[in-house]
Amino acid sequence: MESGGLTIPCDILVFGGTGDLALHKLLPALYHLFREARLNPAVRVIALARRNLPRIDYLKLAERHCRAQIARSDFDEEVWQRFSARVDYFPMDASQSADFGRLARYLGEPGGLTRIFYLATAPNLFVPIANHLRIAGLADTEARIVLEKPIGHSLESATAINEAIGTVFEERQVFRIDHYLGKETVQNLMALRFANALLEPVWRNNQVDHVQISVCETLGVENRGAYYDRAGAIRDMLQNHLLQLLCLVAMEPPAQFEAEAVRDEKVKILRALKPITGQDVQDKTVRGQYGAGRIGGQEVPAYYFEKDVDNDSDTETFVAIEAHIDNWRWAGVPFYLRTGKRMARRASQIVIQFKPVPHELFSGGQVNQLLIQLQPDERISLRMMTKSPGKGMRLEPVDLDLNLAQVFSQTRRWEAYERLLLDVLEGDSTLFMRRDEVEAAWAWVDPIIKGCEEHFQAPRPYPAGSFGPEQANSLLARHGRHWHG
Repeated sequence: MESGGLTIPCDILVFGGTGDLALHKLLPALYHLFREARLNPAVRVIALARRNLPRIDYLKLAERHCRAQIARSDFDEEVWQRFSARVDYFPMDASQSADFGRLARYLGEPGGLTRIFYLATAPNLFVPIANHLRIAGLADTEARIVLEKPIGHSLESATAINEAIGTVFEERQVFRIDHYLGKETVQNLMALRFANALLEPVWRNNQVDHVQISVCETLGVENRGAYYDRAGAIRDMLQNHLLQLLCLVAMEPPAQFEAEAVRDEKVKILRALKPITGQDVQDKTVRGQYGAGRIGGQEVPAYYFEKDVDNDSDTETFVAIEAHIDNWRWAGVPFYLRTGKRMARRASQIVIQFKPVPHELFSGGQVNQLLIQLQPDERISLRMMTKSPGKGMRLEPVDLDLNLAQVFSQTRRWEAYERLLLDVLEGDSTLFMRRDEVEAAWAWVDPIIKGCEEHFQAPRPYPAGSFGPEQANSLLARHGRHWHG
């Protein structure tokens, strides 16, 4: 939800303050909020990390990275000076309880300030940090804690993290962030569905043939090899990003646009997902791993040659799944989920494929699909069949295209973290995952991972720069369908 007023006075403490997330996303987002007068004048940003840096050196580091991430037209020297005056750096080791005592003395009494602890760290530090905050007396009833995904690596580990965090913070204080939910087009998906009478009657199984949700990346694992080789595409992308998008596509209209009502409907969808277990894993799941290839005219190595990756790794860098939702609205409609690294092009999109008309009066086929593109461009297209000019009834597909960047060309496009950080400051948890939501997602994903291990479904090879393993096409082709793009 948008707000035009100032946020509460608070200290924003960023654990992992010298990491990529803090420097590339969080600080630029906070700069934009400051520049647009969204932050209370009393807000302080305190970066926390192990490096023993003087404050002036940290500010130089922060400025260098922010200049690289913020459009030149948006970077104002005078604004940066005022913003950076609100930024401080406190060297500490988040694994050491004694350092939290030092932090508590540094912060002093809250004095009416709300403390927001943003954990831009490895997930294994979530519980220790929360416990250290409690022991140091920093986790008061007004504090808020932000957790980056992934929350655990299984249902058991996610439940353990949630239990431990729950002993320190109440659920209303916990913000589990998935940056995809902060994207403008993702929120437009709710507006598209629930504010347009044209679409609601056809948003169901008697009109929809199938749904595709794809998140394709041209990048490899970059500097995340050690983490990614333990996680893989299922844990890293399917369990959170793809399932969150599926929930927004499939959920019922909430009674009101309010955090608990929205999240209640999302949990219902996760619990209605038909389990994929045993032999079904082989029939409805395809895992892949990229080999050497070319992307953008450049040679790229195979996954197992990436930094910090085992040479005999069987970790998947691609997964495609046919999922079904057992409820009245979606019974019989397959949801095809796909994500992969080192793909031919970068694209995150949702395709709603409508059923053909009952009687095909004209030759030339039918398309009748709604395309919701999240990246690289944010746009919504309704593809329809129209007559081509000239003699005869020759039909061609034409897009009714809504390019959000063009329509709102006079308005700067917010980055996802700007919106989500503002929501944290305002205490609005609508776009954040609730505990039962995280655990319901893992409850569906765990049997898929187990089935792959039990049946030793080795990842299928695919060359970098392709659209994934050929077997992924068979998921759709056996029903006369094909992937979009």
